[in-house]
Amino acid sequence: MEMEIEQLEKVASQVRRDIVRMVHGCQSGHPGGSLGCTEILVALYFEQMKLNEENGKPVFDMNGQGEDLFFLSNGHISPVWYSVLAHRGYFEKSELATFRKLDSRLQGHPTTHEHLEGIRIASGSLGQGMSAAIGSALAKKLNKDDLTVFVLMGDGEQQEGQVWEAAMFAPHHEVDNLIAIIDLNGQQIDGPTLKVMNNRDLGKKYEAFGWEVISVEEGNDMTAVVKGLYEAKGRLGHGRPILILLHTGMGYGVDYMMGTHKWHGTAPNDDQLAVALAQLEETLGDY
Repeated sequence: MEMEIEQLEKVASQVRRDIVRMVHGCQSGHPGGSLGCTEILVALYFEQMKLNEENGKPVFDMNGQGEDLFFLSNGHISPVWYSVLAHRGYFEKSELATFRKLDSRLQGHPTTHEHLEGIRIASGSLGQGMSAAIGSALAKKLNKDDLTVFVLMGDGEQQEGQVWEAAMFAPHHEVDNLIAIIDLNGQQIDGPTLKVMNNRDLGKKYEAFGWEVISVEEGNDMTAVVKGLYEAKGRLGHGRPILILLHTGMGYGVDYMMGTHKWHGTAPNDDQLAVALAQLEETLGDY
């Protein structure tokens, strides 16, 4: 599926409405990072990724042969992923109303145990997603499958040691069908990343490990995000994995949530929800 930028922006606006409504509905969850990563998830699923489809809707199987794959490592931003999956046609949008509720398939962190279409690994134990993505990318090579594997990580997650074991492994084994994305919003649950544990120059670190690095300075601008994804995909197949440094704003789209770690894992109350929804256009219909 390919969409024009204006169409993608309309999807993104609806996804943001879904995020704040989902988190408000159960008074639990992580709106800040979800809002910040809306453009990249919408661009991947509605413009960039090749998916197996039937009658315009994705046909999901765990193996994912002959299609691009996406892994969410920072699984706490599940609201944005669930919304994108629903609007893309993996399951009914009405199911978004069950987020984090008893007997729901939409748990706070994605899990395969609930058999939710689109989910291939349980995630949210930070540091593990890149390893899973590398394994899937190597499996594609063994299967002579020339499609791409994407993985999204948080910048706070870069403080995990397993990330760097994986970062060392991928270039050594020429995993050149892999695009890793870091959400650089500068915030994590306890405060700014600069104060909690300074990552310093992640681009230079990954380059030293053997990665090709692309920086998207406007990670909440749909045109810039789509351009960055095309650039990254154009560099695949030359013996090196690709990293996108995606500069986003925590809580982007809702003025009182933007740029602060305070909305990493806090739900809006009724009045705050009304303010947020007034700032986000309803474009595809609320669930």
